[in-house]
Amino acid sequence: MTNSGQAKLVTKSLTIEYLSVGWMTFEFLVGFWSGLKAGSILLIAFGLDSLLEIISGGALIWRLKKEANGAGQPEIERAERRSDRIVGSVLLLLAAYVTIVSITNLVTHEAADTSFSGMAIVVASVILMPILTIQKRRLGQALHSPALIEDGLCNITCAYMAATVLIGAILTALLGWWWTDSLAALVLVYFIASEGWEAFSGD
Repeated sequence: MTNSGQAKLVTKSLTIEYLSVGWMTFEFLVGFWSGLKAGSILLIAFGLDSLLEIISGGALIWRLKKEANGAGQPEIERAERRSDRIVGSVLLLLAAYVTIVSITNLVTHEAADTSFSGMAIVVASVILMPILTIQKRRLGQALHSPALIEDGLCNITCAYMAATVLIGAILTALLGWWWTDSLAALVLVYFIASEGWEAFSGD
């Protein structure tokens, strides 16, 4: 690939990361606030996932800027490895948080209320996150950047979580299944933790 072609890929990757971080900031504010208001562990976890993805996206922007500014290959590779560990760490932290709070809610029979603002943001995420994932995977493969591909996996995890929030809220509202919110969050932990460990360990 020519230097010009590589530079264009880096620019496109930076653009999509800036868009991703911008959306995640909005998603965090709406999701976390809605979760606190509704008492929903899934919505709170969804908001915190967005916060962690902001950190992950920031690490990717730092790595991509290294390449955009003409850093040498060894420096880019170091930045890549560090970004990969940051992505993995934030996913593992999220998995631990969801596990602890979900078990606590199951023991105390804590039920979630319906949040229309929360439902609106999760529906938007179900639509948008797969698009970001596909773009980051394509660009990550072109740039030989596992960290960028893993960051895309963070986005698809966000989509899974959004869908889980939506299903949990519907079942709770229609059938009164108070435990659905926390149980669905525990199921999601497996996917979050496995992706986090893969990124952290560099496998």
